[in-house]
Amino acid sequence: MRVLVTGAAGFIGYHVCRTLLARGDTVVGIDNLTPYYDPQLKRDRLAQLTEHSSFKFESFDLAESAATQAIIDGGPFDAIVHLAAQAGVRYSQEAPRTYVSSNVAGTLNVLEACRHNPQQHLVFASSSSVYGDGASLRLRKPPM
Repeated sequence: MRVLVTGAAGFIGYHVCRTLLARGDTVVGIDNLTPYYDPQLKRDRLAQLTEHSSFKFESFDLAESAATQAIIDGGPFDAIVHLAAQAGVRYSQEAPRTYVSSNVAGTLNVLEACRHNPQQHLVFASSSSVYGDGASLRLRKPPM
């Protein structure tokens, strides 16, 4: 399989890439290496991934719609695993535009690019910043 993984230098993205490579898949990883988490840690993870000849890395921001569209158009990919997100609920209050750019615009660009390439499978993992009191969430059956 040929798989595109966004957020490839993050903790989960790195492990997904490693697992895919270990099973023999070809992986294209995307990450913008934001400094929210230590960029050196991200570069160290990428250094391990790039030891595999089946791994290619692209550094750009998914909020750049043309770049996002171009990489997905350049597939084809058997699957896209979208993990990229700006983490941190508190950070969303400090830098709301950065947060929205990454988590909303970036995801929208991935979805739009996939809409124009419908043969692909998309796995979308929710932002790391989804919180709530599960006890207070009441799910009800919709009326018939």
